Amino acid sequence: MSPPQDVFTWEKKQLIKSYLDRNKNRIFNLEEIEEFYRMRSGNRTENRYRILHAEHQSHFTAIELFAGAGGLALGFENAGLQHKLLVEVDRSCIETLTNNRPHWHVVGEDVAKIDFSEFRHQVDIVSGGFPCQAFSHAGFRRGLEDARGTLFFEFARCVREVKPPIAIAENVKGLLTHHKGETLQIMLEILEDLGYQTDYHVVRAQFLDVPQKRERLLIVATRKDLNLQPIFPAEKSYSISLGEALQNCPPSAGIQYNDRKRQIMKLVPPGGNWRDLPVDIQKDYMKNSYYKGGGRTGFAKRLAWDEPALTLTCSPAQTQTERCHPQETRPLTVREYARIQTFPDTWEFAGTISAQYKQIGNAIPVNLAYHIGRCAIATLNRETPQPVRQPEPTELQLTIPGFESSSF
Repeated sequence: MSPPQDVFTWEKKQLIKSYLDRNKNRIFNLEEIEEFYRMRSGNRTENRYRILHAEHQSHFTAIELFAGAGGLALGFENAGLQHKLLVEVDRSCIETLTNNRPHWHVVGEDVAKIDFSEFRHQVDIVSGGFPCQAFSHAGFRRGLEDARGTLFFEFARCVREVKPPIAIAENVKGLLTHHKGETLQIMLEILEDLGYQTDYHVVRAQFLDVPQKRERLLIVATRKDLNLQPIFPAEKSYSISLGEALQNCPPSAGIQYNDRKRQIMKLVPPGGNWRDLPVDIQKDYMKNSYYKGGGRTGFAKRLAWDEPALTLTCSPAQTQTERCHPQETRPLTVREYARIQTFPDTWEFAGTISAQYKQIGNAIPVNLAYHIGRCAIATLNRETPQPVRQPEPTELQLTIPGFESSSF
């Protein structure tokens, strides 16, 4: 078993979980540590990577806005939900959706031009991942009118017109602190004014059957008159490594490094980054960023086989958010990107290579969406919610079964 300092490092990198007890001790689960150690050492007895599917379909239906390449929609379908309508304006995304699911009702139009009133009380869930746009509202508190001109306004308008039992919105974790939390607070107040009680949690994909460290803010609004208790995904006691995810990955197209960058990236070991380069190359490669503060861990980043991947971006070869293959000196391919986002190999992406990377990078991981969908079904079925602990970033005392307590 590894010493406590290793465990603390793993937790800091969000490879394992910890919680705070009432005495402010940081608590780890020994079984989870052992499972992670088995994954790191290659002693795991089974490959945990799989696309999740529910055994049975439910009768519950959904409308999705800002559907993108279909990550949320496919995860909901795998969870047992049925789609009444998907809305998307990007042409490549529309082609991806219609090519893979011809039976889905996909509307390729600006969401602001769509009247949703025909679905009033006919749909169980309205969902969507809207971009986080700032809007002027301080001191006015005019409800929905304060959000006019933003995509959140269109999401809230759809909820108002449809009146579903549940509305589910997902966004970047940064929405928690956007404008010092005021943006999120107004969004919640708007949903409450529409007759919904709201709750939100940060969900971490690496503990929900996704081989990628990706944090998203999940907002669930339930109609007050129905007295539903929202259920959120409970994190698993394991994570999935990149090696497990890319096993037997089919070949596909991908962008390539130029000669200079390829020679630089050859010097970076698996799991390493710019800090592993000679100092003169660091300075030349990073330019002014070399002298700035922060970890800058995305520069010249090569992924590791024995950990979940870092959050995928819209391109695997961006200077500050590099996603280099662990072994080969090249960016991840389109199909490898899709594996990490838990799209099945049969899901084809339309458009240029750049458009395909963008679609996949912007998507909600399919398995994460599956867990969200299963929780929505459980909420609608009035199942009893289980406590969901939120990650605590504060570094406090470490307590591990089998070890003496250690402070860091």
